[in-house]
Amino acid sequence: MSRYALVTADAGFEHLVRLAVAGLPGLLQSFQADYLPTDVDDIFGQLVGDPLEVLILGPDLKPEEALTFASVVDAAHPHVSVVLTATPTPDLALAAMRAGIRDLVPPETSMEGLRAHIERARAAAETRRAAAPPADDAAAGGGRGRVIPVMSPKGGVGKTTIATNLAVGLAKLAPLSVVLVDLDLQFGDVASGLMLTPERSVLDAVSGPVDSLSLKTYLTPHDTQIYALCAPRNPADADRITTGSVSDLIDRLASEFRYVVIDTSPGLGEHVLATLEHATDVVWVCGMDIPSVRGLKSGLEILEELHMLPENRHVVVNMADRKAGITVQDIEATIGVPVDIILPRSRQLPLATNRGVPVLQDGIRDPVAKGLRRLVERFRPQWDERDHKQLHRRAVFQ
Repeated sequence: MSRYALVTADAGFEHLVRLAVAGLPGLLQSFQADYLPTDVDDIFGQLVGDPLEVLILGPDLKPEEALTFASVVDAAHPHVSVVLTATPTPDLALAAMRAGIRDLVPPETSMEGLRAHIERARAAAETRRAAAPPADDAAAGGGRGRVIPVMSPKGGVGKTTIATNLAVGLAKLAPLSVVLVDLDLQFGDVASGLMLTPERSVLDAVSGPVDSLSLKTYLTPHDTQIYALCAPRNPADADRITTGSVSDLIDRLASEFRYVVIDTSPGLGEHVLATLEHATDVVWVCGMDIPSVRGLKSGLEILEELHMLPENRHVVVNMADRKAGITVQDIEATIGVPVDIILPRSRQLPLATNRGVPVLQDGIRDPVAKGLRRLVERFRPQWDERDHKQLHRRAVFQ
Protein backbone atom coordinates (compact mmCIF):
# COMPACT_ATOMS: atom_id res chain seq x y z
CA MET A 1 0.00 0.00 0.00
CA SER A 2 1.38 3.41 -0.96
CA ARG A 3 2.17 6.05 1.62
CA TYR A 4 2.63 9.78 1.44
CA ALA A 5 4.29 12.33 3.72
CA LEU A 6 3.73 16.08 3.78
CA VAL A 7 5.74 18.90 5.34
CA THR A 8 3.84 22.19 5.65
CA ALA A 9 2.44 24.58 8.23
CA ASP A 10 -0.23 25.75 5.77
CA ALA A 11 -3.49 24.24 7.07
CA GLY A 12 -5.31 25.01 3.83
CA PHE A 13 -2.72 23.22 1.72
CA GLU A 14 -2.68 20.26 4.11
CA HIS A 15 -6.46 19.96 3.72
CA LEU A 16 -6.08 20.08 -0.07
CA VAL A 17 -3.48 17.30 0.00
CA ARG A 18 -5.69 15.15 2.23
CA LEU A 19 -8.53 15.52 -0.27
CA ALA A 20 -6.17 14.70 -3.13
CA VAL A 21 -4.89 11.45 -1.62
CA ALA A 22 -8.28 10.39 -0.23
CA GLY A 23 -9.08 8.42 -3.36
CA LEU A 24 -5.62 6.89 -3.69
CA PRO A 25 -4.25 3.75 -2.02
CA GLY A 26 -2.25 4.45 1.10
CA LEU A 27 -2.17 6.84 4.05
CA LEU A 28 -0.81 10.35 4.53
CA GLN A 29 1.43 11.45 7.40
CA SER A 30 1.84 15.18 7.89
CA PHE A 31 4.49 17.26 9.65
CA GLN A 32 3.25 20.71 10.57
CA ALA A 33 6.30 22.90 10.05
CA ASP A 34 7.34 25.66 7.63
CA TYR A 35 10.99 24.58 7.61
CA LEU A 36 13.00 21.40 7.16
CA PRO A 37 15.38 19.52 9.46
CA THR A 38 19.11 19.23 8.92
CA ASP A 39 18.88 15.45 8.79
CA VAL A 40 16.38 13.59 6.59
CA ASP A 41 16.21 10.85 9.23
CA ASP A 42 14.44 13.34 11.51
CA ILE A 43 11.48 12.86 9.16
CA PHE A 44 12.06 9.33 7.89
CA GLY A 45 12.62 8.11 11.44
CA GLN A 46 9.11 9.29 12.37
CA LEU A 47 7.36 7.41 9.57
CA VAL A 48 5.41 4.28 10.41
CA GLY A 49 3.61 1.64 8.39
CA ASP A 50 4.22 1.01 4.72
CA PRO A 51 7.32 2.32 2.90
CA LEU A 52 7.18 5.96 1.87
CA GLU A 53 6.68 6.63 -1.83
CA VAL A 54 5.86 10.34 -2.19
CA LEU A 55 7.21 13.22 -0.08
CA ILE A 56 5.30 16.47 -0.65
CA LEU A 57 6.95 19.77 0.32
CA GLY A 58 4.49 22.60 0.95
CA PRO A 59 4.38 26.09 -0.56
CA ASP A 60 5.49 27.74 2.69
CA LEU A 61 8.95 26.11 2.63
CA LYS A 62 11.91 28.07 1.30
CA PRO A 63 12.76 26.75 -2.19
CA GLU A 64 16.52 26.78 -1.58
CA GLU A 65 16.12 24.71 1.58
CA ALA A 66 13.69 22.36 -0.18
CA LEU A 67 16.19 21.81 -3.02
CA THR A 68 18.98 20.93 -0.61
CA PHE A 69 16.73 18.62 1.38
CA ALA A 70 15.47 16.93 -1.78
CA SER A 71 19.04 16.25 -2.94
CA VAL A 72 19.73 14.48 0.37
CA VAL A 73 16.54 12.41 0.03
CA ASP A 74 17.49 11.49 -3.55
CA ALA A 75 20.86 10.22 -2.35
CA ALA A 76 19.65 8.40 0.77
CA HIS A 77 16.24 7.15 -0.43
CA PRO A 78 16.40 7.11 -4.23
CA HIS A 79 13.03 5.44 -4.82
CA VAL A 80 11.08 8.17 -2.95
CA SER A 81 9.51 10.78 -5.25
CA VAL A 82 9.78 14.34 -3.95
CA VAL A 83 7.10 16.81 -5.06
CA LEU A 84 7.80 20.51 -4.44
CA THR A 85 4.97 23.05 -4.31
CA ALA A 86 6.33 26.30 -5.77
CA THR A 87 5.77 28.65 -8.68
CA PRO A 88 7.71 27.10 -11.59
CA THR A 89 10.41 29.19 -13.26
CA PRO A 90 13.08 28.02 -15.73
CA ASP A 91 15.83 28.40 -13.11
CA LEU A 92 13.83 26.60 -10.40
CA ALA A 93 12.86 23.79 -12.80
CA LEU A 94 16.54 23.21 -13.69
CA ALA A 95 17.60 23.28 -10.03
CA ALA A 96 14.75 20.92 -9.09
CA MET A 97 15.77 18.44 -11.78
CA ARG A 98 19.36 18.47 -10.52
CA ALA A 99 18.13 17.95 -6.93
CA GLY A 100 16.15 14.88 -7.94
CA ILE A 101 12.72 16.44 -7.44
CA ARG A 102 10.11 14.50 -9.36
CA ASP A 103 7.60 17.30 -9.96
CA LEU A 104 6.94 21.00 -9.40
CA VAL A 105 3.36 21.86 -8.46
CA PRO A 106 2.11 25.47 -8.67
CA PRO A 107 0.54 26.58 -5.34
CA GLU A 108 -2.74 27.45 -7.08
CA THR A 109 -3.20 23.91 -8.46
CA SER A 110 -6.66 22.42 -7.96
CA MET A 111 -7.32 19.30 -5.94
CA GLU A 112 -7.76 17.24 -9.11
CA GLY A 113 -4.53 18.61 -10.56
CA LEU A 114 -2.65 17.92 -7.35
CA ARG A 115 -3.95 14.35 -7.33
CA ALA A 116 -2.65 13.86 -10.87
CA HIS A 117 0.81 15.11 -9.83
CA ILE A 118 0.83 12.77 -6.83
CA GLU A 119 -0.32 9.79 -8.90
CA ARG A 120 2.52 10.34 -11.37
CA ALA A 121 5.02 10.63 -8.52
CA ARG A 122 3.66 7.44 -6.95
CA ALA A 123 3.93 5.54 -10.24
CA ALA A 124 7.55 6.67 -10.60
CA ALA A 125 8.32 5.57 -7.04
CA GLU A 126 6.80 2.15 -7.67
CA THR A 127 8.91 1.70 -10.78
CA ARG A 128 12.12 2.68 -9.02
CA ARG A 129 11.33 0.56 -5.97
CA ALA A 130 10.66 -2.50 -8.13
CA ALA A 131 14.12 -2.10 -9.65
CA ALA A 132 15.87 -1.44 -6.33
CA PRO A 133 17.60 -4.07 -4.15
CA PRO A 134 15.34 -5.55 -1.43
CA ALA A 135 17.22 -3.71 1.34
CA ASP A 136 16.11 -0.39 -0.13
CA ASP A 137 12.54 -0.97 1.06
CA ALA A 138 13.58 -1.09 4.68
CA ALA A 139 15.57 2.10 4.31
CA ALA A 140 12.56 4.29 3.60
CA GLY A 141 9.73 2.84 5.65
CA GLY A 142 8.58 0.33 8.18
CA GLY A 143 9.40 2.63 11.06
CA ARG A 144 7.77 2.53 14.48
CA GLY A 145 5.66 5.07 16.29
CA ARG A 146 6.15 6.30 19.84
CA VAL A 147 4.40 4.17 22.46
CA ILE A 148 3.34 6.37 25.39
CA PRO A 149 1.68 4.69 28.38
CA VAL A 150 0.10 7.06 30.90
CA MET A 151 0.62 5.48 34.31
CA SER A 152 0.00 5.90 38.00
CA PRO A 153 0.45 3.45 40.88
CA LYS A 154 -2.66 4.97 42.51
CA GLY A 155 -6.11 5.54 41.02
CA GLY A 156 -8.10 8.75 41.06
CA VAL A 157 -5.32 11.10 39.93
CA GLY A 158 -6.77 12.01 36.52
CA LYS A 159 -4.80 9.54 34.43
CA THR A 160 -7.57 8.99 31.86
CA THR A 161 -8.19 12.72 31.52
CA ILE A 162 -4.52 13.33 30.81
CA ALA A 163 -4.34 10.41 28.36
CA THR A 164 -7.34 11.61 26.35
CA ASN A 165 -6.08 15.19 26.22
CA LEU A 166 -2.59 14.04 25.26
CA ALA A 167 -4.02 12.04 22.35
CA VAL A 168 -6.19 14.94 21.20
CA GLY A 169 -3.23 17.33 21.42
CA LEU A 170 -0.95 14.99 19.47
CA ALA A 171 -3.57 14.69 16.75
CA LYS A 172 -3.10 18.40 16.07
CA LEU A 173 0.55 17.61 15.31
CA ALA A 174 -0.24 14.41 13.40
CA PRO A 175 -3.90 14.11 12.33
CA LEU A 176 -5.15 10.52 11.88
CA SER A 177 -1.78 9.23 13.13
CA VAL A 178 -2.73 8.84 16.80
CA VAL A 179 -4.45 5.90 18.49
CA LEU A 180 -5.60 5.94 22.12
CA VAL A 181 -5.78 2.50 23.73
CA ASP A 182 -7.71 1.86 26.95
CA LEU A 183 -5.82 -0.88 28.81
CA ASP A 184 -7.65 -0.31 32.07
CA LEU A 185 -9.45 -3.46 30.97
CA GLN A 186 -11.91 -3.76 33.83
CA PHE A 187 -12.96 -0.19 34.51
CA GLY A 188 -11.63 1.88 31.61
CA ASP A 189 -13.25 5.27 30.99
CA VAL A 190 -11.79 6.32 27.63
CA ALA A 191 -15.13 5.71 25.86
CA SER A 192 -17.05 7.93 28.27
CA GLY A 193 -14.22 10.48 28.37
CA LEU A 194 -14.59 10.93 24.61
CA MET A 195 -18.37 10.37 24.48
CA LEU A 196 -17.95 7.30 22.25
CA THR A 197 -20.11 4.23 21.79
CA PRO A 198 -17.63 1.73 20.37
CA GLU A 199 -18.83 -1.30 18.46
CA ARG A 200 -15.58 -3.18 19.15
CA SER A 201 -13.07 -3.25 21.97
CA VAL A 202 -9.62 -4.46 22.94
CA LEU A 203 -11.08 -7.96 23.32
CA ASP A 204 -12.10 -8.02 19.65
CA ALA A 205 -8.72 -6.68 18.58
CA VAL A 206 -6.76 -9.40 20.38
CA SER A 207 -9.18 -12.15 19.34
CA GLY A 208 -9.21 -11.49 15.60
CA PRO A 209 -6.60 -10.86 12.88
CA VAL A 210 -4.42 -7.78 13.37
CA ASP A 211 -3.13 -7.29 9.84
CA SER A 212 -3.09 -3.77 8.38
CA LEU A 213 -6.45 -4.15 6.66
CA SER A 214 -8.24 -5.56 9.72
CA LEU A 215 -6.65 -3.39 12.39
CA LYS A 216 -8.68 -0.23 11.88
CA THR A 217 -11.96 -2.13 11.92
CA TYR A 218 -11.46 -2.52 15.67
CA LEU A 219 -10.89 1.21 16.20
CA THR A 220 -13.46 3.92 16.83
CA PRO A 221 -12.80 7.26 15.12
CA HIS A 222 -13.24 10.49 17.06
CA ASP A 223 -14.01 14.00 15.82
CA THR A 224 -10.53 15.18 16.82
CA GLN A 225 -8.92 12.90 14.16
CA ILE A 226 -7.74 10.28 16.62
CA TYR A 227 -8.67 6.61 16.81
CA ALA A 228 -9.69 4.95 20.06
CA LEU A 229 -9.51 1.30 21.05
CA CYS A 230 -11.73 1.07 24.09
CA ALA A 231 -11.86 -1.34 27.01
CA PRO A 232 -14.41 -4.20 27.03
CA ARG A 233 -17.86 -3.32 28.32
CA ASN A 234 -17.93 -6.35 30.62
CA PRO A 235 -15.19 -6.20 33.30
CA ALA A 236 -15.07 -10.02 33.34
CA ASP A 237 -13.71 -9.97 29.77
CA ALA A 238 -10.40 -8.65 31.10
CA ASP A 239 -9.49 -12.19 32.14
CA ARG A 240 -9.76 -13.31 28.52
CA ILE A 241 -7.03 -10.91 27.39
CA THR A 242 -3.53 -12.31 27.82
CA THR A 243 -0.34 -10.32 28.23
CA GLY A 244 1.02 -11.91 25.07
CA SER A 245 -1.94 -10.69 23.02
CA VAL A 246 -1.60 -7.20 24.50
CA SER A 247 2.08 -7.19 23.58
CA ASP A 248 1.32 -8.26 20.00
CA LEU A 249 -1.42 -5.62 19.70
CA ILE A 250 0.80 -2.77 20.86
CA ASP A 251 3.57 -3.93 18.54
CA ARG A 252 1.20 -3.85 15.59
CA LEU A 253 -0.27 -0.46 16.48
CA ALA A 254 3.23 1.00 16.79
CA SER A 255 3.99 -0.16 13.26
CA GLU A 256 0.89 1.63 11.91
CA PHE A 257 0.56 4.82 13.99
CA ARG A 258 2.95 7.64 14.75
CA TYR A 259 1.72 7.90 18.35
CA VAL A 260 0.20 5.12 20.47
CA VAL A 261 -1.14 6.61 23.73
CA ILE A 262 -2.12 3.99 26.31
CA ASP A 263 -4.30 4.61 29.34
CA THR A 264 -3.19 1.92 31.77
CA SER A 265 -4.82 0.53 34.89
CA PRO A 266 -3.51 1.73 38.28
CA GLY A 267 -0.56 -0.19 39.68
CA LEU A 268 1.97 -2.45 38.00
CA GLY A 269 -0.13 -5.38 36.87
CA GLU A 270 0.92 -7.84 34.17
CA HIS A 271 -0.75 -5.87 31.36
CA VAL A 272 1.04 -2.71 32.46
CA LEU A 273 4.39 -4.50 32.49
CA ALA A 274 3.69 -5.91 29.02
CA THR A 275 2.99 -2.37 27.85
CA LEU A 276 6.24 -1.06 29.29
CA GLU A 277 8.22 -3.58 27.26
CA HIS A 278 7.21 -1.66 24.13
CA ALA A 279 7.17 1.87 25.58
CA THR A 280 9.37 4.59 24.14
CA ASP A 281 8.09 7.06 26.75
CA VAL A 282 6.10 6.96 29.95
CA VAL A 283 3.92 9.68 31.46
CA TRP A 284 3.79 9.32 35.24
CA VAL A 285 0.85 10.99 36.94
CA CYS A 286 0.55 11.70 40.64
CA GLY A 287 -1.63 13.88 42.79
CA MET A 288 -0.55 16.28 45.49
CA ASP A 289 -1.12 13.84 48.32
CA ILE A 290 1.33 11.68 50.24
CA PRO A 291 -0.10 8.23 49.24
CA SER A 292 0.10 9.15 45.56
CA VAL A 293 3.66 10.47 45.84
CA ARG A 294 4.84 7.45 47.81
CA GLY A 295 3.19 5.14 45.31
CA LEU A 296 5.06 6.86 42.47
CA LYS A 297 8.34 6.59 44.35
CA SER A 298 7.81 2.85 44.88
CA GLY A 299 6.79 2.32 41.27
CA LEU A 300 9.88 4.05 39.93
CA GLU A 301 12.14 2.05 42.24
CA ILE A 302 10.57 -1.29 41.27
CA LEU A 303 10.78 -0.61 37.55
CA GLU A 304 14.35 0.57 37.82
CA GLU A 305 15.27 -2.70 39.54
CA LEU A 306 13.55 -4.59 36.72
CA HIS A 307 15.31 -2.41 34.10
CA MET A 308 11.93 -1.51 32.62
CA LEU A 309 12.02 2.28 32.78
CA PRO A 310 11.73 3.79 29.27
CA GLU A 311 14.41 6.28 28.30
CA ASN A 312 11.94 9.17 28.01
CA ARG A 313 10.14 9.99 31.26
CA HIS A 314 7.53 12.72 31.78
CA VAL A 315 6.32 13.37 35.34
CA VAL A 316 3.01 15.19 35.74
CA VAL A 317 1.63 16.52 39.01
CA ASN A 318 -2.12 16.84 38.62
CA MET A 319 -4.58 18.87 40.70
CA ALA A 320 -1.73 20.93 42.16
CA ASP A 321 -2.85 23.09 45.05
CA ARG A 322 -0.78 25.41 47.25
CA LYS A 323 -3.03 24.51 50.16
CA ALA A 324 -2.28 20.78 49.91
CA GLY A 325 0.35 20.89 52.65
CA ILE A 326 3.19 19.69 50.40
CA THR A 327 5.06 21.44 47.59
CA VAL A 328 6.35 20.39 44.21
CA GLN A 329 9.85 20.53 45.69
CA ASP A 330 8.76 18.03 48.34
CA ILE A 331 7.50 15.70 45.61
CA GLU A 332 10.75 15.96 43.64
CA ALA A 333 12.80 15.26 46.75
CA THR A 334 10.71 12.18 47.50
CA ILE A 335 10.62 10.58 44.05
CA GLY A 336 14.19 11.59 43.17
CA VAL A 337 13.37 12.96 39.69
CA PRO A 338 12.20 16.39 38.49
CA VAL A 339 8.56 17.21 37.87
CA ASP A 340 8.06 18.16 34.22
CA ILE A 341 4.46 19.37 34.10
CA ILE A 342 2.29 20.92 36.81
CA LEU A 343 -1.47 20.95 36.23
CA PRO A 344 -3.26 23.19 38.74
CA ARG A 345 -6.59 22.29 40.22
CA SER A 346 -9.26 23.53 37.85
CA ARG A 347 -13.03 23.86 37.75
CA GLN A 348 -13.05 23.56 33.97
CA LEU A 349 -11.41 20.13 33.84
CA PRO A 350 -14.14 18.17 35.70
CA LEU A 351 -16.81 19.94 33.64
CA ALA A 352 -15.06 19.01 30.40
CA THR A 353 -14.61 15.41 31.56
CA ASN A 354 -18.29 15.09 32.49
CA ARG A 355 -19.28 16.47 29.07
CA GLY A 356 -17.01 13.99 27.29
CA VAL A 357 -15.16 16.82 25.56
CA PRO A 358 -11.41 17.02 26.34
CA VAL A 359 -10.09 20.44 27.29
CA LEU A 360 -7.72 20.50 24.31
CA GLN A 361 -10.63 19.77 21.98
CA ASP A 362 -12.82 22.51 23.40
CA GLY A 363 -10.20 25.26 23.23
CA ILE A 364 -10.82 26.30 26.84
CA ARG A 365 -8.55 29.05 28.11
CA ASP A 366 -7.41 27.80 31.46
CA PRO A 367 -4.05 27.24 33.20
CA VAL A 368 -4.63 23.47 33.08
CA ALA A 369 -5.03 23.66 29.29
CA LYS A 370 -1.69 25.47 29.04
CA GLY A 371 -0.08 22.72 31.09
CA LEU A 372 -1.57 20.01 28.88
CA ARG A 373 -0.27 21.79 25.78
CA ARG A 374 3.20 21.86 27.31
CA LEU A 375 2.95 18.11 27.83
CA VAL A 376 1.99 17.63 24.17
CA GLU A 377 4.94 19.79 23.07
CA ARG A 378 7.33 17.33 24.73
CA PHE A 379 6.43 14.83 22.00
CA ARG A 380 6.94 17.15 19.05
CA PRO A 381 9.66 15.88 16.66
CA GLN A 382 13.08 17.09 17.77
CA TRP A 383 13.74 19.09 14.63
CA ASP A 384 10.45 20.90 15.22
CA GLU A 385 11.51 22.09 18.68
CA ARG A 386 14.47 24.21 17.68
CA ASP A 387 14.68 27.71 16.24
CA HIS A 388 14.16 27.15 12.52
CA LYS A 389 16.13 30.27 11.64
CA GLN A 390 19.26 28.47 12.79
CA LEU A 391 18.15 25.00 11.84
CA HIS A 392 18.90 24.32 8.21
CA ARG A 393 22.49 23.83 7.11
CA ARG A 394 23.42 23.14 3.52
CA ALA A 395 24.42 19.53 2.98
CA VAL A 396 27.78 18.84 1.34
CA PHE A 397 28.29 15.70 -0.72
CA GLN A 398 31.74 14.23 -1.28
